[in-house]
Amino acid sequence: MVSPVTPDYGGVKKENALSGLRIGCVRYLNSRPLIEGLSEVRLEHPSILASALRAGELDAALVPVFEVLRAPKGFYRLVDGVGICSDGPVYSVFVAHEAEVGELDEIVADPASLTSVHLLQILGRKVCGRIFRIVAEKDASEAQLRAARLLIGNQAIRYRLESESRRPAAQFWDLGEAWSRWTGLPFVYAVWVLRGGIDLEVSHAAADEFRAAAGIGVGRRDQIANQSSEFSSEFAARYLSENIRFHIGGAQKRGLAFFEAELASAGFVPNRDAELEWI
Repeated sequence: MVSPVTPDYGGVKKENALSGLRIGCVRYLNSRPLIEGLSEVRLEHPSILASALRAGELDAALVPVFEVLRAPKGFYRLVDGVGICSDGPVYSVFVAHEAEVGELDEIVADPASLTSVHLLQILGRKVCGRIFRIVAEKDASEAQLRAARLLIGNQAIRYRLESESRRPAAQFWDLGEAWSRWTGLPFVYAVWVLRGGIDLEVSHAAADEFRAAAGIGVGRRDQIANQSSEFSSEFAARYLSENIRFHIGGAQKRGLAFFEAELASAGFVPNRDAELEWI
């Protein structure tokens, strides 16, 4: 649970930089290594976290990168070095489909998606030469759900594992794999961000704490996998080691910049007049 008390940013000490902050994180397996050892973290779906952070209900959160890219200049500061990324197949972000992807007209979208639904639109335009019509999951018929459906996170993993145990298995268009094949770059799905109004010194100290927590958590991926109550330890260990990448460096930032340029070109985000603020 998150403390309802508004934090006194000026009183936060460097060695306890997160204690007064209202923190949110996605409730997926892929985020577990980033919050290992952190307490009082609000767990939500990506779109809810983005709305809460934008509304000032949270001070820091692991949010979809689309939320950062559409925000006004100076609204967020990004924690450098750690995030949720892929460099090839991501396994947990995909379109399950019946017909060939290049023949699809519409795709049902997971309501929790923000970054992924826009990644889908970019890949549709650039890889398939199509503009997909996005159908909200709540409005979709059973036939539409079977025909083509975008899934992300734990729900996607469950769906894919269950499907792969049946014959014939569904077809899956892995968006992480499609992105890397097209661009030759990693893809960044989510980053730790702090609201721009937080004291800069506190923000830097908090960023250090997030990096430290990630360093511990990534080193404990096998233990985290063994603690998974939703998936087998063997699958969780493989997923956290082979599909998900937690480091953000130069290649990841180039991938993010490429994604932003494509989003702006398609009219999904405004053209930014300043670089992202990494701390």
